[in-house]
Amino acid sequence: MTGRGIYVETVVAVDVGTLWQATQDPRRHVRWDLRFSEIVPEPADADGAARFTYVRRTPLRDVRGTGVSIGERRRPDGTRTSALRFGTDDPLSPIRAGRGYWRYVPDETGRTRFLTGYDYDAGWGPLDVVVRPLLGWATAWSFDRLRIWLETGTEPEAWPLVSVLWVWRPDRPRASRTLRAPAGGTRRDDHLQDAPATLAALPEPGEAP
Repeated sequence: MTGRGIYVETVVAVDVGTLWQATQDPRRHVRWDLRFSEIVPEPADADGAARFTYVRRTPLRDVRGTGVSIGERRRPDGTRTSALRFGTDDPLSPIRAGRGYWRYVPDETGRTRFLTGYDYDAGWGPLDVVVRPLLGWATAWSFDRLRIWLETGTEPEAWPLVSVLWVWRPDRPRASRTLRAPAGGTRRDDHLQDAPATLAALPEPGEAP
């Protein structure tokens, strides 16, 4: 891991339960998140950790990997978290192994602050200097597409990737609407330092449960 990772934050004008459902249901997750084409979960174990396989389809190849995640829906401070580890052996994947988290922070107005921090081992060596900013942008753009879906009802499929070029549509998803660093921080900070404790307890995706 690089020690700095990727950070994205947005505020969605829906309650935390609605946001949780849209992000934790694999069928809904892949509709808005540009980074995944398919997620197939397995039943959770006794500790609540659930393994899954994922696919990212590209014109040249379908990149497949595995992961393990665990969610916390009931925390003393009213927030929720979801932690995960993931990895792939595919030589064409720009990511070898990674880990990260989502945090859900409801406020008194009924809105929810939604943020992520994650990092990974690069699969393309020096080319990660190009890949990492692109992954950060894809995460931010996906977060805004999710926000638009939940706030307006416009389904994510209405905004394919090519909609980035629809400059005549001010309502299109835009990565620039999100925060790319925590308040008072920078993009180069260690964005896993505030990860929930559940992340450290997760096994490697390839380990036997």
